[in-house]
Amino acid sequence: MSAELIHALEQIEKEKGISKEVLIDAIEAALITAYKRNYGSANNVEVYIDRLTGDVRVFALKNIVEEVKDPSTELSIDQARRFSADFEVGDIVEVEVTPRKFGRIAAQTAKQVVMQRIREAERGIIYEEFSRKEEDIVTGIISRFERKNVIVDLGRAEAILPPSEQTPGEKYNVHDRIKAYVINVKKTSKNPQIFISRTHPGLVKRLLELEVPEIHDGIVEIKTIAREAGSRTKIAIFSKNENVDPVGACVGQKGSRIRAIVDELRGEMLDVIKWSSDPQEYIASSLSPAKVLRVDIDEENKIARVIVPDFQLSLAIGKEGQNARLAAKLTAWKIDIKSESQLRAHIEQQLLNYNAEYDESPLRSQEEQFVNNLFIDNTEEQSEENSQSSDEFDEFNEEESLFLDDNDIQEDISIHDDSDIHDDINTQVDTSEEVQEETVGS
Repeated sequence: MSAELIHALEQIEKEKGISKEVLIDAIEAALITAYKRNYGSANNVEVYIDRLTGDVRVFALKNIVEEVKDPSTELSIDQARRFSADFEVGDIVEVEVTPRKFGRIAAQTAKQVVMQRIREAERGIIYEEFSRKEEDIVTGIISRFERKNVIVDLGRAEAILPPSEQTPGEKYNVHDRIKAYVINVKKTSKNPQIFISRTHPGLVKRLLELEVPEIHDGIVEIKTIAREAGSRTKIAIFSKNENVDPVGACVGQKGSRIRAIVDELRGEMLDVIKWSSDPQEYIASSLSPAKVLRVDIDEENKIARVIVPDFQLSLAIGKEGQNARLAAKLTAWKIDIKSESQLRAHIEQQLLNYNAEYDESPLRSQEEQFVNNLFIDNTEEQSEENSQSSDEFDEFNEEESLFLDDNDIQEDISIHDDSDIHDDINTQVDTSEEVQEETVGS
């Protein structure tokens, strides 16, 4: 052991980031074990390494007693005062017991300890580095495949992309550079295990933070993300500044920002939606690109009933219900989508069912009985009124008959008078004729 060891430890400290003091302490602890193993000593010993020269010295710790019973662990007061006159009974004296050939043993032990400590320190540094990157993005190169796992080289460590975290339909080739989301870092006896994901919604969130400065600065906030990896993702965002359009900030000029994220996700579609505190407005926006006519909500059961035009129904539901499913995840509401014609048919059917139930209901029979009774009562009252009117009519007829009798009398009288008048006229005519005859005769 020499100054070269100290110089080597300093180089390791610079290159590996391992403290020289940590390495020296580890070597000292290992030398104690080596000394006891090689020299069969049960003594309490300590090993010191000079920080400048690298010299190694071994000291045995002995108790000062008046009468020595075990020379390996005890020392008389007279022997102790050879080292210093200040020692008293009960003190502990360090007696150097460094073997002559201990340098070779120390060198071999130091080499093993240093290598072991370097590996442990590197594992610790890697673990600390990547444990701080949990829920963050890392960039690596695909190095190989182990069964169905994809091994990604991250530089100082290797990460595992398990099958459950691989995007469906995405192809991975050796030497491809990919970005992934760190979901977990486990500390093991060997190298730390780093698990990454390409399907986690956090990947989209971190990509947005990298591409959109407004999100990184906190002006625009990502509220929620609903993702079906490899197919479609919906993102609800909110702007804390009224002068900043959150959707425009995420899309970028001519779609440059959102296009970069889509390229990284290898063609996955992204729907950026403006978040709103109004559930009706938020749910209507979440079904984008479909247009919504009306939203009725049931806050108690967290159910939203959405009405869309007939030609927008398939667009609102999406392929295999994907658009509606993502909207439900995004808003945390159960969404029931109907077209205008379906709503109209539903309402008509409800009216028919209601009328049928109403016709068969006891209330309906009671109402009919009431109406029938009312009709009967009205009929009886009408019959009574008709009988009264008939009696009045009979009385009127009697009076009319009397009046008609008087008229008959007057008519008879008038007729009789007219006959007399006619008789008188006839008599006058006859007299005039006689007068004329007499005149002619004369």
